[in-house]
Amino acid sequence: MSTNKENKSVETITSELLETNLVINEEQKKVNEMLKNRLRKYIKKLDEKNMCTSKEESEKTELETFKQLYKPKLDGDAETYKKIPKFYFKLPRADDVLAQKLREETRAQFLQKKSKELLDNSELKHLWSLLEKSNGSYSMANSDELTIDYLQFKKIRDEAGPKYRPYFTAEVFGRLQAAEGGIGRVRGVSLFNYVMRRVWLQQTRIGLSLYDVSGQGYLTEHDLESYIAELVPSLAALDGLDSSFTSFYVCTAARKFLFFLDPLRVGRVRIRDVLSCSFLDDLLELREEDLPMELQEQNWFSAASALRVYGQYLNLDRDHNGMLSINELAGYGSGTLTRAFLARVFQQCLTYDGEMDYKTYLDLVLALENRRQPAALAYLFRVLDINSQGFLDAFTLNYFFKAIQEQMVAHGAEPVNFDDVKDEIFDMIRPEHPSRITLQDLIRSGHGHTAVSILLELHGFWAYENREALAAAGDHS
Repeated sequence: MSTNKENKSVETITSELLETNLVINEEQKKVNEMLKNRLRKYIKKLDEKNMCTSKEESEKTELETFKQLYKPKLDGDAETYKKIPKFYFKLPRADDVLAQKLREETRAQFLQKKSKELLDNSELKHLWSLLEKSNGSYSMANSDELTIDYLQFKKIRDEAGPKYRPYFTAEVFGRLQAAEGGIGRVRGVSLFNYVMRRVWLQQTRIGLSLYDVSGQGYLTEHDLESYIAELVPSLAALDGLDSSFTSFYVCTAARKFLFFLDPLRVGRVRIRDVLSCSFLDDLLELREEDLPMELQEQNWFSAASALRVYGQYLNLDRDHNGMLSINELAGYGSGTLTRAFLARVFQQCLTYDGEMDYKTYLDLVLALENRRQPAALAYLFRVLDINSQGFLDAFTLNYFFKAIQEQMVAHGAEPVNFDDVKDEIFDMIRPEHPSRITLQDLIRSGHGHTAVSILLELHGFWAYENREALAAAGDHS
């Protein structure tokens, strides 16, 4: 009996509240209509008198009208303006163990929930079966290519269920259709590949987020190395890798992510950037057991590539102290890197008692082997910019090319006139300022790699000087 009375009282209160709201709304409408009528009459009166109000009077009228129209609403929400809700939460301190554990557990629960929202293998197979069973048409050119229109697209979405709905939006259909020429249909294979790729990206994002200790969407060098170290056993192409070399391999692999994705050198990379670049694809390509040796040699993350880089480092380290001096580094590559450039590398980069460690060496190798990439050009530009002025002028070019001239004399060749080389570099880059070359000029020109090669090593200058003969020899071969 008491429950029935409570229910009745709740119903009574609810109905009274609704009636009160209706009364308030009706009164508000009457007030608004009255104010609008007053404004219309005021405007009509001005028109009849053929009078023009000043700007101040007009603004005053508008402000008063606005206040009268919106005053009830402002008064009703006045309490919410007295306290701004908290929107920023500081990360817990390192010594606050309880808060750290709570945050860690919360993130783990969140990532687990997101993982359950993804399609598994059986659900992907079910999607493919629905595509095959759809009443799509087959291309005349290739009977194996199933195509579906938008109505069939929606039908598959409805049959698949709510878990598939995020992958079957109008935007997805439009983008796939546009990618295939905009003919009003999409290929079933393209749709299925899109779903698989998106699921893979989401899975990888969740996997990387598990190593994001701070939960801010970034991975530090240590986080990256932990991720790669746990990934190594699953990479079939690395089965023969010696366990003693694993730590050097992990360092070599992680360094590429940091070099290209951390241009400001803050020691961390965004997970979003890791997913959007091709490096992760290259790393996971090593899951294939029978990956051709040619592809492995071209892949920075392969065992062959890592052993090559580390082997070069060991060969340069003549005193076997695990570090490289400037004299030891001079033997890198063809051995024609100029002394001026090497001195600047040791000035600009982190060294220990005047010697370079393996990580700093990796940065230099990545810069020299990828001179066409903006990140590599930025690294080399910082080295060349001896005065830290943000541009290269004739004085800077002359400083480095003088070392090239000295190498030419040492090899018994007649040195080339600097003014001729300087004019060629400026003609090649075409900077916005006629006497200054910025990093943006190097990147925009498309010839930045050639310009820096002329200044860094005799071999690069020789390749530029003999480019026509080399091109002819290549055509002949």
